[in-house]
Amino acid sequence: MKNKHKTLVFTIALALCLPAGAACQGMPVYDNTNFVSLVKSLVESAKQTANLVKTVNFLKAQKESIEKVNSVVQDLKAVREIGRNNQRLIAVMQDDLRDILNSPYIKPEEVSRVTESFSAVVENSLENARFIDEILSSDHLKMSDAERAEVLKQKELESKEMVTDVRLKTKRYREIISFREMQDKINNRETGF
Repeated sequence: MKNKHKTLVFTIALALCLPAGAACQGMPVYDNTNFVSLVKSLVESAKQTANLVKTVNFLKAQKESIEKVNSVVQDLKAVREIGRNNQRLIAVMQDDLRDILNSPYIKPEEVSRVTESFSAVVENSLENARFIDEILSSDHLKMSDAERAEVLKQKELESKEMVTDVRLKTKRYREIISFREMQDKINNRETGF
């Protein structure tokens, strides 16, 4: 009886020490619906992650395309400006140079110097045009878009300098002609004395 009494006391003490939920819980039950919903949510998360990766890759490709288009637009602006500068040179050569060379105040020995001076600028302009064509149409130079844009920008600055140079030369020759014309008028004036 002592044994039974000890067992009963031990069982009651054990029952009092256990938490209330553990005493009522019983056998654990496997819930299939929770597992299925967990798997579904994991699959959905994987799909969303894959879509995000695709979106990021698409945005990177679009960014690269925009940068290429931006580079091409800058190249086109530089080429257009170089073309305008070459047209200005041609206009100066057609109009102003003809007037300078036809002036009676330009000496015959100066005609060749004036012509050579302007011809050097035109030759430089044509060489730049050939080089730009080579840059834009040839792959053997193996230039990146940034390098190509930098070269075109430099050539654009050079063409602006050529236009400025031609304008200064034209102005200088016109001043020489004006001075000689005034000098001729002074030397050949009639005096009323």
